[in-house]
Amino acid sequence: MKAVETIVIGCSTGGPGALARLLGALDHRLPASVVVCSHAASSPHILCQLLAQHSTLPVIEACEREPVRGGMVQVAPPDYHLLIERGRRFALSIDEPVGFSRPSIDVLFGSAAEAYGAGLIAVILTGANADGAAGLACVRRAGGVAIVQQPDDAAAPAMPRAALELAGADHCLALDEMAPLINRLCMT
Repeated sequence: MKAVETIVIGCSTGGPGALARLLGALDHRLPASVVVCSHAASSPHILCQLLAQHSTLPVIEACEREPVRGGMVQVAPPDYHLLIERGRRFALSIDEPVGFSRPSIDVLFGSAAEAYGAGLIAVILTGANADGAAGLACVRRAGGVAIVQQPDDAAAPAMPRAALELAGADHCLALDEMAPLINRLCMT
């Protein structure tokens, strides 16, 4: 397996709480970058503050043309699609919403799959729509690892269920089982 360079995480309804638990259990020495796309927050500052209280890694808002940084959590700003370019820098787009969402998890996951291929882990957490399912399929086609929260463990099961139906998963786990798996995949 190729070394993991980046972890992309998508969530919606119930996402801030799920993210806090997941990020709080990641190894503080994690070398990979973590990029979060959440529909559940209208202010990245508030979400970044919430996540920083729980995360073992520093949390900042992702900005246009900034590099994707290892050992850090970077959060998509509201009302922009967040993309990762092949040069490992962020791009922001005000293109039309995808699946009624901007930022769109599908957009982030699709661009990350092109940039990282097998060096990517994509995680779908709780949510009340199907955003992320098509992006997760892109990740799997590119050789990346797909991790999906068990629908019956999610506050809103629609997003994980849609991801499983469209893309499948390499791992379908309860939320509290995800960080230990990610730590193993990234630290070995």
